[in-house]
Amino acid sequence: METISSKATIKQLVAAALHALQHSGREIFVTSLHDTLLKKKVKFPLLEYAAREIAAAVPDEEQTSILDDIICLRETGSQVLAGTVLQLRLDRHFAASIDKACAYIQYGDQWYVCDIIGERVLGHALLTRPEETIPLLQQLSAHENKWMVRTVGVAAHYAVKKGLSPVFVEPVFNMLLSLSDATDFHTRKGIGWGAKTVAKFHPELIARYHPRIESAATRQWFRTKINMGLHYSRKK
Repeated sequence: METISSKATIKQLVAAALHALQHSGREIFVTSLHDTLLKKKVKFPLLEYAAREIAAAVPDEEQTSILDDIICLRETGSQVLAGTVLQLRLDRHFAASIDKACAYIQYGDQWYVCDIIGERVLGHALLTRPEETIPLLQQLSAHENKWMVRTVGVAAHYAVKKGLSPVFVEPVFNMLLSLSDATDFHTRKGIGWGAKTVAKFHPELIARYHPRIESAATRQWFRTKINMGLHYSRKK
């Protein structure tokens, strides 16, 4: 598989695709992106750069329909492009971007789709607009779809790692702790990821919740993730 490692190359490829969009339409634009970018080996930061270039050039009202087409390609890079553009749209279309991200995660039906889009959209939303996002995550924590529940942990991991204010970390951790009885493998991985990150960056919070963490209601897999996070905290 061909590797693209140059930002200048990415800029040229995106410019060519945008030219196709203007002169030949959306279908040719998406095909161009697929053939020249998404079928290549490209690191995520370069794909995020491509997404920013696309978002800056494509009219706001046309962006989501184009993202729908990109997601349908089912390439890993599709998730990065879509997640990044939706992240950029959060300031203008908060609820709609969250809803679209959740729809894409369920459509993708894979752990990596959940993680790529979940971090970039719901994680960023939690970091930047926690008062609005925490109630949404609380709703997702009771969702019937396992990927939606996993997204709670993914979002927590991203936001806490990026510096979520401690006043908001506690309700997020409470949410994760309420899911510590999960049995689905993929759900546990996501929730555990978030819990481990909380323990790494906020060991004092873990100390306050020690009795509840050690209670019989909390499963061993959750305690194991907490202990891993505390180990990393001591090594910082």
